[in-house]
Amino acid sequence: MNVLVRSYAAGDAPALGEIFHRAVHEGAAGRYSAKERAAWSPRVPDTLKWQDRLAEAETVVAEGPDGPVGFMSLYLDRGYLDLAFVLPEAMGKGVATALYAVLETRARAAGLTRLTTEASLLAEPFFARQGWQIVKRQRVERLGVMIPNAVMQKDLVAGEAAA
Repeated sequence: MNVLVRSYAAGDAPALGEIFHRAVHEGAAGRYSAKERAAWSPRVPDTLKWQDRLAEAETVVAEGPDGPVGFMSLYLDRGYLDLAFVLPEAMGKGVATALYAVLETRARAAGLTRLTTEASLLAEPFFARQGWQIVKRQRVERLGVMIPNAVMQKDLVAGEAAA
């Protein structure tokens, strides 16, 4: 899929909230139960709170012909990749790879030497293909439901580019 990757703008928040919610409920349906998905994203995120979360990180948006199709956010101050979501119909079409390449390039430019994330069962294989390693498996509590994921990290070696 041909996309333009650009920096987040405040007006993107509603569309990115929809992408997040749909990615959890539709895209992750094969890896998480309905109960787990409902606890993870009980509704489309509140626009004001969501906008603040997206704005405080280095968030990039993949723009398709009809609007945003995916996004990722990275806290450059600590090298934590927080959000990585793509519309279900855009999954497996290179959108996440394009987003990740931009964020890893920005992380390297900022002098980061390690990135960390808590990857969903759906995202874990993607990150592994980008050279990330599993540190540990865990279960996180959301609305009283325990949801499995993996703590992952990637050391950024000088001279290497995003996979």
